[in-house]
Amino acid sequence: MTILDGKKLSTKIRTEVKKDVELLQQKGITPGLAVVLVGVDPASAAYVNMKSKACKEAGIYSIVHEMPDSISQDNILEIITMMNKNPNIDGILVQLPLPAHIDTTAILEAIDPKKDVDGFHPYNVGRVVAGLDGFIPATPYGVMELLKEYNIDPKGKNACVVGASNIVGKPMATLLLNADATVEICHIFTDDLKKHTLQADIICVGVGVVNLIKEDMVKKDAIIIDIGINRLETGKLVGDVDYTNVSSKCSHITPVPGGVGPMTIAMLLKNTIKSVLLRNQVEL
Repeated sequence: MTILDGKKLSTKIRTEVKKDVELLQQKGITPGLAVVLVGVDPASAAYVNMKSKACKEAGIYSIVHEMPDSISQDNILEIITMMNKNPNIDGILVQLPLPAHIDTTAILEAIDPKKDVDGFHPYNVGRVVAGLDGFIPATPYGVMELLKEYNIDPKGKNACVVGASNIVGKPMATLLLNADATVEICHIFTDDLKKHTLQADIICVGVGVVNLIKEDMVKKDAIIIDIGINRLETGKLVGDVDYTNVSSKCSHITPVPGGVGPMTIAMLLKNTIKSVLLRNQVEL
């Protein structure tokens, strides 16, 4: 069994990003990333802090617009419009989820597609589905880079994606399909999840349910990508896979923490560099 070490690969990617930033600064360009954080959700705040820290380490200018839960949708749209027009901002991302009174779709559609480093704008979603160049959501992008790093080619393999969110599940399935895998998507209404996972050479799961994927749901030598992250009452972080028992049966597996999580931030930084290069029409 091989552990897919996302922490190690993310460090490698972040080092490459830092070098890219240094080259851009020699051209008089400093990449800029803006984050919108609404409310006081501890998990969202912690994640935004990690993004800000990663930007600082890479030399990327970063700003966080913190807003109260009570803010109006119009106020958020005004700030996004301001960031769209700001030439010093290359990437804009809105930390999800947003409060119930905010129309998430309207907010995401307001972001300039050329600054949509989260890859959530319908324009970029459409381009990725069509197999065209666009911004890829960071978590699925990170998974594909992990597979590539460990010489795992999805072509011809049966892949089962458990979870159908717009942020992870759907783009994950799209990227695997674009890589010539045969893809199934399972979700909360899927009857007999085990029937589907047992057929899969690659299982990607990200639904936030502790130990959802058990040993008897996985065929021998399957590749397990655990995108879930859950905090137990003890404070320990675990994924959606029964790691102890499944790891003895599979050929490759991502740990939690240290697997997909670090890759998400690394690919966000990579998307920011991509935006800089496209917007400034420069090459490194």
